[in-house]
Amino acid sequence: MDIKEIQSLIKFVAKSGASEVKLEMDDLKITIRTGVTGNTTETTYVQQVPVAQAAMPQMMAPTPVEPTAPAAEAPSSDAAEDDSKYITIKSPIIGTFYRKPAPDKPSFVEVGADIAKGDVLCVIEAMKLFNDIESEVSGKIVKILVDDSSPVEFDQPLFLVDPS
Repeated sequence: MDIKEIQSLIKFVAKSGASEVKLEMDDLKITIRTGVTGNTTETTYVQQVPVAQAAMPQMMAPTPVEPTAPAAEAPSSDAAEDDSKYITIKSPIIGTFYRKPAPDKPSFVEVGADIAKGDVLCVIEAMKLFNDIESEVSGKIVKILVDDSSPVEFDQPLFLVDPS
């Protein structure tokens, strides 16, 4: 099975609404899990198993690995207090963060933009699927915490929103 067939399978599963699909072949085991909220696919796992392990009677599920964040300078207490009044919008999935719907289009939001609940803030690409990330709160964008076209981890802060 080549990468194009795997990508087609992932797209099919995402569109079908199935929550989990497992495919086992001689030298390949693929498990695709989706948690669908609206049109957003939350997680997708693809695992290739070496031939020697494929014949084993008990297979272990892939274990998510906690991302390790680089050590950062401790923010001053004033900055920490200022950020506490803001709501942090975090990434619901692992993927590549895009601020624009297409390279030739304007960004979804800018610093200072007023947003409403349900507004699209960005797109995160995961396994060639583009997932719109919508705001769960209304307010004003105070800070964009991720650069365009950067990889993001699950639960990584993306935006700071002033709800007042």
